[in-house]
Parts: sequence; C-alpha cells; structure tokens
Amino acid sequence: MKNLSYFFFAVIFILSACQPSAVMFEGAICIENITTIDPNEGLKENQTVIIKAGKIYQVTPSQELYLSKKNTIIDGTGKFLIPGLWDTHVHFAYIEELAPSMFDLFLSFGVTSVRDTGGEISFVKEWKDKSLANPTNTPRVMIAGPLLDGSPNVYDGSDPGHPPLSAGLKSIDDVIKKVNELDHLKVDFLKAYEMLTPEQFAKITQLSREKGLKVTGHVPLSMDVISASNAGLNSMEHLRNLELSCASNSEELLKQRQKLLALGKDELGAGAVLRSQIHEAQRRIATENFDEKKAKEVLAVLAKNQTWQIPTLGLNTGYIKKHFTLPDWKKSFKYLPSSIEEQWEMKIEEFKNIDISEFKHKQTKWMLEMVGKIHNAGIGIMAGTDTPIFFLTPGRSLHHELALLVEAGLSPLDAIKTATINPAKYFDLEDELGSIKKNMWADLIILDANPLENINNTMRINAVIKQGNYVQQSELLKRLE
Repeated sequence: MKNLSYFFFAVIFILSACQPSAVMFEGAICIENITTIDPNEGLKENQTVIIKAGKIYQVTPSQELYLSKKNTIIDGTGKFLIPGLWDTHVHFAYIEELAPSMFDLFLSFGVTSVRDTGGEISFVKEWKDKSLANPTNTPRVMIAGPLLDGSPNVYDGSDPGHPPLSAGLKSIDDVIKKVNELDHLKVDFLKAYEMLTPEQFAKITQLSREKGLKVTGHVPLSMDVISASNAGLNSMEHLRNLELSCASNSEELLKQRQKLLALGKDELGAGAVLRSQIHEAQRRIATENFDEKKAKEVLAVLAKNQTWQIPTLGLNTGYIKKHFTLPDWKKSFKYLPSSIEEQWEMKIEEFKNIDISEFKHKQTKWMLEMVGKIHNAGIGIMAGTDTPIFFLTPGRSLHHELALLVEAGLSPLDAIKTATINPAKYFDLEDELGSIKKNMWADLIILDANPLENINNTMRINAVIKQGNYVQQSELLKRLE
C-alpha cells in the first residue's frame, strides 16, 4: 500500500513536470483555439492570437501555449479570424449628410480601412484627422483630395449627381499648383480624371513620382489605357474606359474622342454632359468590336506596369444585379440618416420602372468576364465599391463586392486578398497591415463561419478588432441604432 502511494505521487509529479507553465500576458487580449485565415498562408486551425498594445504580439498553435486563467481570454472555438477589410473606393463628400454615419457603418461591417477617392480637400481631411485622433474606434482613412480633372471638369457641383468633388485644371501651371498644394496638405495619393489632356496627365504622374505618391483614376478620354499605364497610372478605377482600348477600332475611337473633346465648352455642367455624350457614342461600339488579341495586348501592359485594378463590380453590375433588392440590403438602410433612407427608398421605387437595355446586360457580362481575365493575367485587384453612390451602403457593399469578385472567377481566398493584403501592398504597408502575423496592427474580424467555403460568410461577423480594441458586433450595431 505504501509503495502504491509512492507510485501515485510519482505519476502526479511526472505529469505536472510535463505540463507547460501557465503564461500571463499583461494588458493583452488572448484569442484561443481559433482558425486563422491569413491571405498569404491560408487556413490554420487551433491557433492562439495574442494582441497587445494595438498589435499582434504572438500567433502560436494553441496546444503549444498554456494560458493563465488570469488573462483576458476569448474562446475562438468554431470561429474564424481574418484581417480587417479595406474598401478602396469611397466618397465621404458625395453625400455630406451621410459622412458622420460612415465610420460606424464601416466598422460594423468589418471595414477597418478606407481609401477616399475624391472630395473637397478640407472636407475629406476632416475625416482623416478624426481617424488619426481616434484610431481604435474609427477606420483608417487614406485620402486623395479632389479629383484632378481638366477643363471642363465633370464633378463641378452643377447638379446633385455631380457634387463639387473635382478641381478643374486649365493648364500645366494649374496642375503644378494643385499637386503642390495637396502634397503640402499630406494627401496619401492623387486621383486623375477623365477630362485631362495627355500633357496634364503626364505632369501629374511626373510630380507624383517626385513626391512619392501613387496616382489612381480614370483613364483620360484623350488617351488610351496603354499610354496612361505607361505614363505612370498606378491604378484604374471601375475598369473605366478599358473597353475603348480593347476594341479592334480603338485607334479610330481615340481620334473621335479627341475631336469631341476639342469641341467641349468651358461652362457649368459642360464636363458631365460632354463625358456622357462620349460614353454614349463609344461604349456600345467598343463592346461590340471587342478584340481578344487587342485585349491581351492591353492586359500585358497593365501586368508589366503593375497597374492595379479596382473594378467596383457592385456599381458596374448594379442595373442588372440590383443589389438594393437583396433581402438584407434594405435592412442596412435603417442605419442611414432618416432623410437619406427615405430618399433612397423613393429612388429605388422609381428605378424599378426603368427599362434595362440589352446593351446593359452585355456590358455587365463583359465586366465580369474581364475581371476574370485581369486576374488570370496576374494584374493586382483591390476591392472597392464607390459607396455611397447607387444605394451602396457603406460597409455592407464591400461584402457584395467580394461575392461578385468570386462570381468573376477569383477564389474566396483571392477575393479576401483584394480587401486585405493587396491594399496594404498598394500603400507599401504590407509590413504593418493585411496579414495575421506578429507585429502587424491588430485590425481583425472574428467570423462565425468559414469564408473560404462561402465568401458570403464574411458577413457572419462576431466581433471586430481595431488596433487592439475588441468590440462585439452587437455592440457596434447598437452604436448605429
């Protein structure tokens, strides 16, 4: 009996010696037994992620780390962790009344970073400054300031659909002055627009290189995609005017555009009218004359120059897909200011009576197929929506964009990359954002279901973490209400 007691205590001693000591992380959040989905490394089960001082402090297999019960521990069993999402095409200034609601809307849907692609500089800078002042409760904000447009400029404030988002630049000196002004105000990138001359566009890209700024935008109507990419366009929004350069008669179309632009009048509203006239005259012809060989030539140049694409498929397919009729879409309207909710509901009813042309169907099909070709050509894609244009609710619309990217041919993991690591690479922030690795900023989303099995599971948000601040989605939704 005595020997048995010795044996019992010996076993206890051996087992306790094998048990790792409990680890205490002061002031940290510990997420235990969660499945991580890193954009580069894919899925890893049973991980423990330690978050401390706003950053990811440690990522370790859960079986290798024994946490002290004194830690702040979140049970991640059955849950999935992805990096916080980016919406790389938003406009705080498009509906100024909506802007104060956009921060909470973005975070509630897991959008922890945004790229504002055009608005009056003092207005958009206000939101960037607010973000910098409160980084744990607001999305990260990158701004371009106003669209750098030629003369006549499109977004000149001439009507509600064209608020004053742009600067109309009449000369090269105007370009130099405006770019220097925006650089002094510390914008994060520049946005070039459709009415620029080739000379103005070249000056913008030259100055951007000198100042270390990226240039995004629409390919100017006075140019083709190849010349714009070669001149230094770092990214293209909406695939805008891409079809014009992929047509068998692209050179003829370019000459026609240049003649029409030369006839344009410099008066209020002229820019929007002239642009619409050119689009109406050429888009259908270009799509009907799509040339696969020409398209491959264009895509090869975009790939060589690493000209990123932001397809905004939710916007581009909206007439056909009617995102605003999705079962949960109108639910998101209740989080908008009541005046905007009522206005959107009224406009949607009007929209239901609009006849959708056969060309719109062809154009939508072309857009989806082209995104697949862009991806297969090795051209980087970033997810962006153009919210709040066309009833695109801030935050909610980004998840729709990811689903459309998958429909276009991307895998769910590749779609997630477009809203995580890709924007980080674009801004040279891949050592700080977009991955689930040590020393990265803790911008993360906890999901209740696996988005690699169904991309719509990015909507199954359990909690959002912004620079280490963990908030249950139920609490985020309460803020909106």
